[in-house]
Amino acid sequence: MVDRSLGRKIFRAFNAFGFVLYTAICILPMVHILSLSLSASISVTAGEVSLWPVDFTLKSYQYVLQKTQFWQSMLVSIKRIFFGVSLSTVITVLSAYPLSKPKKDFRAQPVLIWMFVFTMLFSGGMIPTYMVVRYTGLLNSMWSLILPGAVQVFNVILVMNFFRNIPKEIEESAFMDGAGHWLILWKIVLPMSLPIMATIIVFAVVGNWNAWFDGLIYMNDSKNYPMQTYLQSILIQPNVKLITKARAELMRSINNRTLKAAQVFIAAIPVLMIYPFLQGYFVTGITLGGVKE
Repeated sequence: MVDRSLGRKIFRAFNAFGFVLYTAICILPMVHILSLSLSASISVTAGEVSLWPVDFTLKSYQYVLQKTQFWQSMLVSIKRIFFGVSLSTVITVLSAYPLSKPKKDFRAQPVLIWMFVFTMLFSGGMIPTYMVVRYTGLLNSMWSLILPGAVQVFNVILVMNFFRNIPKEIEESAFMDGAGHWLILWKIVLPMSLPIMATIIVFAVVGNWNAWFDGLIYMNDSKNYPMQTYLQSILIQPNVKLITKARAELMRSINNRTLKAAQVFIAAIPVLMIYPFLQGYFVTGITLGGVKE
């Protein structure tokens, strides 16, 4: 008879090996990108860089950070995250709360849920969306980056399922004490829903920060580009008139790979700063919100 304790030890060893391997798969590419961004152009071109910088240099970061437009784009992205995340969170909560009620309390609930799900499966496409943004006068404004993606149906479904898991007895007691739906939502439901709130905030922050294509098609002036759009265009359309002699010398000491590696890390910094503080809530929210009662 096989010893059960030995079987558990083997199982735990395989689990530990699997987690270590998965962690290495996630981390090592980022370490390699970081090493590329901190290495000299000649070493990167020669293929000498692996997991440690060769001929350490910060010139790639210097090239990216010294431009005024970089900071303008950073400000645009910060504004986009502040207003976009706030608006998306409010709309998500106001949509999910009535949809979390049973059909007997809200007769239109099944129809509305299918309307939301339909938008997940089918979309109007880029050209109709662009026409809507254009003819509503939103081109070249912050709202063209915020409003088209303000309602994320996946987030609505997550929050809806989380609200359904809140014990009904709590709401019934509040109704008996004279509370209405608004008071129950803001005073009872939301304080009990911090995990799912953190989850959708993380999704909204990452989505707004990483978006770049909408800035490219909706913004006529490059000064209004968000960070990711600016980083995408920094090498594609360089402004030759603004390149000084010192800047030209700096460009000769870096190449496309080192510059792109630096851009990846600059773009990842805000998410890396926010996610650790919300990680515990995020795991709980995505687990409970993804299960239908």
